[in-house]
Amino acid sequence: MQKLLPPFLYAIILINMALLCWRLDATHYIVYPYNLAGIPLFLFGLLLAVGAKKRFMREGTNIMTFGEPDKLVTQGAFKFSRNPMYLGFAISLFGAAVSLGAGVMSVCGWLTFVIVTDRWYIRFEEQAMRRKFGAVYERYCCQVRRWI
Repeated sequence: MQKLLPPFLYAIILINMALLCWRLDATHYIVYPYNLAGIPLFLFGLLLAVGAKKRFMREGTNIMTFGEPDKLVTQGAFKFSRNPMYLGFAISLFGAAVSLGAGVMSVCGWLTFVIVTDRWYIRFEEQAMRRKFGAVYERYCCQVRRWI
């Protein structure tokens, strides 16, 4: 599991959500045209995740989930969320679930991503950040929420 990077988990879940809804001919609880409301959410989530990635690149810091953190990024979307990339992925998957009609499989896919991200990736990263940045990171945690 440690080798499965978050963007790959996101892609696997997104593809499975779509395939399962299509293949199983799942019940659609959100029907056309209301399901179209998921498209802006999907796009906003992707833009948030990509924007956070670009912030890491501008700051010249390590973006790899299981790598050693080398800089505490607190600018851009990181002012409002300690994990804007994960938040973006979660919003995007939620938008996809709405677009797909929010069948049980879609909701389960979204929920799986949120739980795995919160309990595995974020916990791992927070431990590394606490070791590396100590009190500075603790202050940041007091000022900025984990998700939103």
